Amino acid sequence: MAYLVAVLVGAAFGSTDQYLGSISHIPWLGEVSLLSAPWLVLPFVFGCTQVRPRRAVLIGCVATAAALVGYFIMTLTPLEGVHLNGSIGPVLALLRSEAKVIVGGTITAPIFGYLGYRWRTTRAWLSASLVAGTICLEPLAAAAVGRPPQFSAVWIAELCIGFVTAAYFGFAGWRYRNLSRSHVI
Repeated sequence: MAYLVAVLVGAAFGSTDQYLGSISHIPWLGEVSLLSAPWLVLPFVFGCTQVRPRRAVLIGCVATAAALVGYFIMTLTPLEGVHLNGSIGPVLALLRSEAKVIVGGTITAPIFGYLGYRWRTTRAWLSASLVAGTICLEPLAAAAVGRPPQFSAVWIAELCIGFVTAAYFGFAGWRYRNLSRSHVI
């Protein structure tokens, strides 16, 4: 059942991300759709649902693969102005143009799925730091590779969300350790 949810949520996430980028009359939505951090948080969240590392890695991969498929399907629809008319050419062109994204997802999905498992089972600080850091540092990383923000409100919101996420992880980790100590004694 968890895998079915991962497929449905992943596909909805990916298609929604693609659709947001196509809403040209609200330009800042395009910048929201270009954010990478949500694509890393997705397998982390699903990894958090698992109590075994192998299943966490697998469900992180399933959610990310479903998100990519949802994204690609939405990209190739008449909503985006694409009419395949039985041709596979646009599909192949899309897969070629998104090869780096596919490879990136193949690498990061199992890692973040596993980090989700580690967070769930031990409240691992490394997991929390990597997820919060991914959110907080994305604006700096994007600027470093020459993709400065067009709408600073999106980047400020992402920083704020990252700090709130870090605060949550800090509090939850502290509480987990205190409860664990009280049960040992």
